[in-house]
Amino acid sequence: MIDFSELEDINLADISSWPIWFRWAMSILVAVGILAGGYKFLIEPEQQALTRLEDSEQQLRTTFLAKKKLVVNLPAYQAQMLEIRDRFGVVLKQLPNQTEVPELLIDISQAGLARGLKFQQFKPSDPRTDEFYITLPIAIVVTGRFHQLAEFISDLASLPRIVTLGDMNISRGADQELVMKADLFTYQYPEENADQTTDAEEQVSG
Repeated sequence: MIDFSELEDINLADISSWPIWFRWAMSILVAVGILAGGYKFLIEPEQQALTRLEDSEQQLRTTFLAKKKLVVNLPAYQAQMLEIRDRFGVVLKQLPNQTEVPELLIDISQAGLARGLKFQQFKPSDPRTDEFYITLPIAIVVTGRFHQLAEFISDLASLPRIVTLGDMNISRGADQELVMKADLFTYQYPEENADQTTDAEEQVSG
């Protein structure tokens, strides 16, 4: 058994005077201290460094796989870009530039007159600049029979330039004619955006 009374006679400076059980206890404490210190100052920093390297490796692996996927799909992306460019070019050709707007206004009025409609109002308003395009509103008031109005609206959809029909109100007028009040819209692509698009298309083609 351990006799704790022996601790009263221990001389810490003289190990030979220590009881056997106290020597073992101190040896274990010293060993535990050495192991704890070694882990704290030697092993733990290395483990943290290893963890950081593993995290970095995982990030690099993820980045590599993402870039690899882009490289593998690059031909498909380029083909899609060319298709989008072609479609955009078709739509862009349907938008009048500044010099073509007066001609388009004449085409709209001529389409109505050709169907026998009478214009009571034909009023282009100030352009509205949106994020990607310019909207050109046109307020019209025309009178005619139902089939004439329907044919006029169909003719607007067939124009070589894009013209859309906004708010529309049809009421009965005199002599069995109808009065249609409507807002027409055509669109322009800003010149500076068109220049940027051309540059982008050249880069894709290259």
